[in-house]
Amino acid sequence: MEIFQVVGSLVCTHRHPGLGTLPLRLLRDKKGKLQVAVDTIGSRSGNWVFSVSGSAARWALEDETQLTDLTIGGIIDNWEQQSELTAPSSVGQPSAKGNESKTL
Repeated sequence: MEIFQVVGSLVCTHRHPGLGTLPLRLLRDKKGKLQVAVDTIGSRSGNWVFSVSGSAARWALEDETQLTDLTIGGIIDNWEQQSELTAPSSVGQPSAKGNESKTL
């Protein structure tokens, strides 16, 4: 599992039938890399989320035959940060100094 920030929605008018009709979200990791994930929980732009990947991403869906290798598993309300887990400053999350509980 990894932590990402939702930076937008991805709209695809033509999809492979195996992708179904679930919403797609554009996610950014702490290094700024963008990825696309299936969203089963209704996340919004700006939310911090955790994801499941690989075959577990399909198991997180009601229909395990849908094609995905990244699914949003939950919206994060807060987390205790270590200095190496700080969100990137480019997305507006202040760096933690030591162990602190952050509300997102």
